[in-house]
Amino acid sequence: MLKTYQLQIGPMTRQLPVMAINESTAIASFVLLGDAELTDYAAHELVQRMPSEFDFLVTLESKGIPLAQELSRLTNHTQYVVLRKSVKDYMRAPLTTPVSAITTSTPQRLVLDGTDADRLVAKRVVIVDDVISSGGSLSAAEELVEKAGAKVVGRMAILAEGDAVKRQDISYLAELPLFPVD
Repeated sequence: MLKTYQLQIGPMTRQLPVMAINESTAIASFVLLGDAELTDYAAHELVQRMPSEFDFLVTLESKGIPLAQELSRLTNHTQYVVLRKSVKDYMRAPLTTPVSAITTSTPQRLVLDGTDADRLVAKRVVIVDDVISSGGSLSAAEELVEKAGAKVVGRMAILAEGDAVKRQDISYLAELPLFPVD
């Protein structure tokens, strides 16, 4: 029988499958993609915690995209920036940095299209994602936007997982525990 974790975010409940990510640790697998109801609710809650002044939202491919879309709409920001997981042929002078995340076992990198990097020069950005766990993806995102000349003025996620719940520099709606592998 599949082990699950009941996630409660405000009035919303989701049953998340618990999946081993290595020999000793399992996570409750949270997938925001396709959950319009939760995306809408989370965005309305997070917008109340956002810095009062910022120029761009920046998110990571791919699960943060629907959240950034809804937050952009709610805050009247007509554009947001997506950090990609690979260089695309259409990119101009992309900036890259390695990234290590709890849910990926192979080396990855984050990529900021040079066109987007130019738009971020001297801008204030809020980084948004679905889950912050080890902080590896968040650190890589910060490195890229700072390389572009932007200043990070906020870090937000729907969930903080594991040790991320102890961080004072992020805003989130709910905690997501890590589990030992049985």
